[in-house]
Amino acid sequence: MSYTKYGIRPEFIERVKVKMKNPVTKDRMKKVVEGVTKYDLQDRTKVRRLIRISAGILQENLTETQEEQLIAFVINQKIDPNNTLHLLKLWAMFR
Repeated sequence: MSYTKYGIRPEFIERVKVKMKNPVTKDRMKKVVEGVTKYDLQDRTKVRRLIRISAGILQENLTETQEEQLIAFVINQKIDPNNTLHLLKLWAMFR
């Protein structure tokens, strides 16, 4: 599934990708998601918290609508961070 189906704008994704190329930012983001499980990524409260922390690190101001779109996207992907195929699928989507 494409992120655009959730109303997430390609310009936003491109901005985030550029910011993630900064090694300091990338390391901070890695620390945020360290230890996250597939069950955490199905919990709206935990996903909201992860998104808010990530937006702060990336210095992105999200509207309530954008936040909800991102939450819906993450939950519907049913991501298992320990499954290489899931990670490859995500990587291909945002390449």
